[in-house]
Formats: sequence, C-alpha cells, structure tokens
Amino acid sequence: MDISPILNGFGVVLEPSNLLYCLIGVIIGMLIGVLPGLGPGATIAILLPITYGIGPVSAIIMLAGIFYGAQYGGTITSVLLRLPGEASSVVTVFDGFALARQGKAGTALGIAAIGSFIGGTVSIVGLTVLAPVVAGFALDFGPPEYAALGVLGVLLISSVGNGNKLKAIIAACVGLLIATVGRDTFTGAERFTFDSLNLAEGIDFIPIAMGLFGLSEILYNLEERHNQVHAPAKVGNVWPSRQDLRQSGGAIGRGSLIGFVLGVLPGGGAVLSSLAAYAFEKRRAKQPERFGKGAVEGVAAPETANNAAATSSFIPLLTLGIPANATMALMFGALLIQGIQPGPQLVTEHPDVFWGVINSMYIGNILLLIMSIPMVGVFVKILRVRPAILAPITVLITLLGAYTVNNNVYDIFLVIAFGLLGYLMKKFGFEPGPLVLAFVLGSMIENSSRQALLIFGGNPTGFFTRPISGTVLALVVIVAFLPLIRKAVRRKTPAPVDVPVDAPVEEKTS
Repeated sequence: MDISPILNGFGVVLEPSNLLYCLIGVIIGMLIGVLPGLGPGATIAILLPITYGIGPVSAIIMLAGIFYGAQYGGTITSVLLRLPGEASSVVTVFDGFALARQGKAGTALGIAAIGSFIGGTVSIVGLTVLAPVVAGFALDFGPPEYAALGVLGVLLISSVGNGNKLKAIIAACVGLLIATVGRDTFTGAERFTFDSLNLAEGIDFIPIAMGLFGLSEILYNLEERHNQVHAPAKVGNVWPSRQDLRQSGGAIGRGSLIGFVLGVLPGGGAVLSSLAAYAFEKRRAKQPERFGKGAVEGVAAPETANNAAATSSFIPLLTLGIPANATMALMFGALLIQGIQPGPQLVTEHPDVFWGVINSMYIGNILLLIMSIPMVGVFVKILRVRPAILAPITVLITLLGAYTVNNNVYDIFLVIAFGLLGYLMKKFGFEPGPLVLAFVLGSMIENSSRQALLIFGGNPTGFFTRPISGTVLALVVIVAFLPLIRKAVRRKTPAPVDVPVDAPVEEKTS
C-alpha cells in the first residue's frame, strides 16, 4: 500500500486554514448536538450556501466535523436532561440519565467521550485502509453498474432505514419524480415545468435540502418541543473508575465493529447502529435487567457505535458516489457545489479532498476528546436559550442563505415550499431522508440507464449479462422480496412454547 498520498493528506489537513475549519466544524457540531431538534442534517443544509465561498477541502472538512461532532454533543443532553439532542443518542438516555440520577453524570460523559474517540478512530483506520481498495474496484464500473447501484441504494434506504417502510418507499418515489423536473438532458424536452422558466432548469438541490431539513425541522420542533425541561444534573468527576473502564471495554470494542459495518450499509447510519449496539449488549449481558437502570455498557455501546457509523458512512460516498444516508446526501450536494463528482475518480482526480477529509477526522476526533468534558458547563448554559429566540434567527439565516446562492427570490419560495412539505411529512410520519436520497440518486439512475441502453442497443437484458450489474440487480430482487421471504419463513416456523412468567430464567454463560 502506497502511503505517500496518505502522508500528503496530513500535509493538507495540517494547513492552518484547514485546521481552523476542522475546529469550527467540531464546535458547531457539538453545539447543534446539544440543542435538541436542530440536528447535523439541518445544520449542514442551512450552511450549504456558505460553502460557496470556501475552498472544497476546507468546506468538506468543516461539514464532516459538524456531522461527527454532533454525535457526541447529543450525548450531553441525553445524560444531563433526559433529552436526546440527536436521534442517534436516544438509547443513551436509558442508562445515561439513570447514571446522572445516581450522581454519576461525569462517569457517563467520560465513558461516552472515550467510546466516541475509540469508535471514531477504529472507523477512520478502516476508512483509510478500505476506501482506496473499494475505489480501485469501482474504477471498472460503467453506466450499467451505476444504474444498478443507484436502484439498490434507493431500495435499501427505503427498506432498511427507520420508520414505516411503505411511507419511506412513497417518499423515495416522490424524490425520483422531483428529479425528473426540468429539461431532458438527452432530448431537450421539458418535463413537469408548466411553462415556467425557473422549473425548466430543474430544481436545485440546495432549496430542497434547506427546506426539507432546515426549515421543516425548525417548524416541527417549535410545535413538538415540550416545555418540561429538567434541571441539568451536576457533573462530578468525569474520569471513569477502573471498574467502569473494565466493564465497558468489551462494549466499546463491539460497538466499534457494529457501528463500522452498519455505517457502510445504505440506510444504516448512526441511529440504527446505536440501537443495534445497545440491543446486542443487553442480549449478551449476564444481568440484562441492569440495563435502563444505570449500566455503563448502555452508554458505552451506543455512543461508540454512532461515532463509528458516522465515519464509515463516508466510504460509499467517497468511493462509489452513493450516499449511505440523508446526511451523506447533503455531503454529496456539497461536493457537487464545489464542482467535484464523488466516486472512484475522486482518489486520483482530487487526492487533496479525498485524503484531506479522511485525515481531518483523526484531528477532529482528538479535538472532540479534548473539548468534550471541559465545555460541558458552556453547553449546559446554551441549553437555557429559549427556542422562541433561536428559531426566528435560524429561519432568517436559512432564507438569506437560500437567496444568496443565485440572488433569486424564487429560491426563497422553493425553500418555504419544501419546508412546509417537510413539516407535513414529519407530521404524518414520512421521513424526508428517502426523498432527498432518491432525488440525488434519481439523475444518476436515469442518465446511467439511458447510456447503458444505448450501449446495449436498446436491449435491457444487457444489465443482467454483465457480472457486476447482474449481481447487483440480483441483490435488488432479493431486497425487494425480503419481506415476503421473512413472512414465508415465519409461517413455517413452529410457534414458541409459552413459558410461565415466574419461571426461573437461565443465566447466559457468555
């Protein structure tokens, strides 16, 4: 393995300006992680217009810092207030707040910081080793392979992600439909433009992202956020005892692995990995009844896993150009804004971006570990700022940011329209993530499919005769029929024998 590009990447990230943007990203990430409601997706969407005036490496380093910084910020409110600042910190509430009530808030925050650092570092090492290998493999991909990968990505995101599967598929279909608006790139024919000159150019990614993630989050949280905020628990000694470290060591190791694997999968990400890591630890524990009552493993496992997943989700984006989750779709858009196409060519055409962003995570992770504990007091004070003050300021910044992209009032109306759409989607249980991801992948699916059909002379069976595209399409069929397969297996499986409630439970030996 040639390590000279990796070393050059460290040279890029250690430039003072890039170090500064890394620090800014991590601090913003921790801040918005602390503030319940405004997650990394909304913040990245709101800040997208700002990245126009920043170099590509610095911009992506800052946005990446916001993403993984928010994973730890959400822990603070979960532990101190029983209020998860970030969706991936929901399960941390169970044992984190219980520890805080026992006077061990510092221990919970310390374990979370150590687990986040180790999980993030393990994942960055995996990213450093695997990303060039995957990118090298993907260089053999052509239009048929990209078309098949795009279809698989949309399907996985819709079926593997959180929430109602049917609603996710409907949202993805709406995203694909919106991607067709505008002038056909092959024939020049206008589609769904209604004779509007603005729509003839298609719908830009930025207003969609700012509306669906930024404005809708603000509207939804203003309505939903409950007023009964607990008084923050006192933070004592933040250094865990030897027993706490020994107890949580295995959970941190397993959480790193679970987070890394689930982060790579489309539809996985930080939320799913934290839930999976918590469930796994509880299942294998000798005393599962301790979970929910202050088990340090219940904090260590999810906090390790969500940081590991946040990092590994960059692998499909940087190597294949396929965003694994909604936040990666925003990163995809940020790279396109900078004139950079994510994918296998990124390693050779923009090595400064590829290795600069990856290596910045090593620095950002160390910054997180250093700043996380001393800044707890500051974050607690920030929590006292009322949403009624923050929300109007954020809305104003969002709308001004949308206008400055093209200096066009039309973009403001688009942001408002998608903001209202995102608000209604949340109200009725539709996640905006599948819509945005399908919109991003829609153009790739359409263009690659049509290019592939030209190559095959209009014969669609060509997709199945190529080894890679044929394999990917076989996976598409399996994923599509997976629910039916599961139902069939359950019908054939005999029903479990009822066990009396007061029957003794056999202790697990592992």
